[in-house]
Amino acid sequence: MTATRSAHANYSHRRKPASVRLRAAVFAGLSAFALSATAADREAGLTAPLPPLLPWKGQSESLIVTRGDWITPAEATNFATTPDYETTRVFAQKLAAASPDIQVQDIGNAASGRAIQLITLSAGGSDPRTNGKPTLLAQAGIHSGEIDGKDASFMLLRDYVTGNAELRALIEKVNLLVIPILNVDGHERAGLYSRMNQRGPNNAGWRTNGNNLNLNRDYTKLDTPELRAVMDIINDYQPELYLDIHVTDGEDYQYDITYGYNGAFASDSPAIAQWLEQHFQGDVDAALSAAGHIPGPLVFGVNSKEFSDGVSHWTASPRFSNGLGDLRHTPTVLIENHSLKPFRQRVLGTYVFIKAALNTLAEKGDALTTAIQSDQKRRPQNQVLAWRASETPDLTVYAEKPFKGIDYEKRPNRISGTEEVVWLGKAKDYLNLPVYRDEIKAIEVQVPKAFYIPRHEDLVISRLKAHGIAISAAELGKTQNHSTPLTQFTVQAHEFAKVPFEGHFRVEGQFTEKPVQVDLNNYVKVSTDQPLGLLATALLDPRGPDSFFQWGFFNQIFQRTEYAEAYALVPLAEKVLAFDAKVKGEFEKRLQDKAFADDPAARLNFFYLRSPYYDQQYLKYPVLMQY
Repeated sequence: MTATRSAHANYSHRRKPASVRLRAAVFAGLSAFALSATAADREAGLTAPLPPLLPWKGQSESLIVTRGDWITPAEATNFATTPDYETTRVFAQKLAAASPDIQVQDIGNAASGRAIQLITLSAGGSDPRTNGKPTLLAQAGIHSGEIDGKDASFMLLRDYVTGNAELRALIEKVNLLVIPILNVDGHERAGLYSRMNQRGPNNAGWRTNGNNLNLNRDYTKLDTPELRAVMDIINDYQPELYLDIHVTDGEDYQYDITYGYNGAFASDSPAIAQWLEQHFQGDVDAALSAAGHIPGPLVFGVNSKEFSDGVSHWTASPRFSNGLGDLRHTPTVLIENHSLKPFRQRVLGTYVFIKAALNTLAEKGDALTTAIQSDQKRRPQNQVLAWRASETPDLTVYAEKPFKGIDYEKRPNRISGTEEVVWLGKAKDYLNLPVYRDEIKAIEVQVPKAFYIPRHEDLVISRLKAHGIAISAAELGKTQNHSTPLTQFTVQAHEFAKVPFEGHFRVEGQFTEKPVQVDLNNYVKVSTDQPLGLLATALLDPRGPDSFFQWGFFNQIFQRTEYAEAYALVPLAEKVLAFDAKVKGEFEKRLQDKAFADDPAARLNFFYLRSPYYDQQYLKYPVLMQY
């Protein structure tokens, strides 16, 4: 989905600009019309007209099977539809029954109880965790309407089962894991009207899961059973390469298969980023081009009304798969097939992509393993928790080879009352198209040696464990007098979001910090001297936009649960005024402020704040840092 530069600044990947979001009143009217129409009327009248297409034919069309026992469900409908949940599971079992190299297992359940399937392909059915070969994990349907990866994987696995020599040779060198549908509940909320701006399938599923949560915003907080199942697989199998397969919308352009990863200019895994740039990207682009597809970069227009203003090269935060992969040193590529290209074309391109990725992993996997190990050993002193876009664009990216766009014009529109972009379905190349990279450090922090978390923060601790972050017992009985000093943050100012986002009222804060002496008997320790140390920092430093703090996991610190009664506080205040000249002077100074002087509650609170009865944990961030 598309995003504006302001959306990127807020780390809300692919949010529609306000100018193209329909008002609630429009939806209400449309719903009333839809309910009054027959099914035939709805299909004829309410299917959104999409821009015209460029003609396409490619070598990858030879991959399609049209007859015999091994037609995939999507091929059987000429890619009009994708198989439903039960049909998908049956076809996966058919593949497993046909080859001992294919295993099928359930790796978890959605909230509805539907099981999430994992298909494993390895030579001889050996265990990918122990056979010493690099592993590719291909995940489809995290947004279940974007289901291209499932049907492409089924075609590829079918070809393996039926004896494709190239695939057989590849699987002698690498392992393949496939999650055909991650968002199994959203997958079954399917229909013609799931995705207005996408060409097929006609029964596309819904973006969010059964609890209306977007799984592709859950990679840090791990609220959903679906994402916890994925994290179990990543921790268990340690894949050398992870493909997260989507479909993107927004601007029209010639590219049918776009993809991206965090660039080396803003990466916590620079060796992996260099491998992706120097080895992976060239191989995949060549394979896609040879098959008749047009591979392109994962970019987003900075102005939905004027594409020529430029594109944004996004740096993903860890709430997304490629952002998390960068932090945990799991090479992760976000594939975004273009929604305006036909489902058939997108599926074929995805097949070519997966096969090309397997080939690169087979040929250059040793270099990738070396890069992973190098990044896992990094222990930087500082860490960037958020990036923002450069104000000055790079004009060199498309100085020699143009961006392959689509021509458009702007026309006055009586519906919106303003000019709207109309894509014309004609190729248009853009030389010197401005590129705005997310390469400016917006939030940079010092990486502590360790974090100390109170044992009662069981939700936070359980989520850290789900990520695979090592947690140990604290140095029991030690305090600041006997060990390295600890630092605690206090919230000086904070602001809650006005509306919920992904089931949370997010909160941002400003902090002061000071050294503290704490008995650590009731704490656990998270050392940053571990491969996932940078991920731990992103989750536990409250200044990070994807920290547990900002996701609202510590909102209890914003509430006070003990109070003062005037009959006890007034005599205490009189005693303080009699014996503490400093407090007396501060109080008399405050009385010069008429608003304070006229407010009895404020006057009483002045003394309560300074009394030993005041809640000493109020606004104190409970996670301690050791620098």
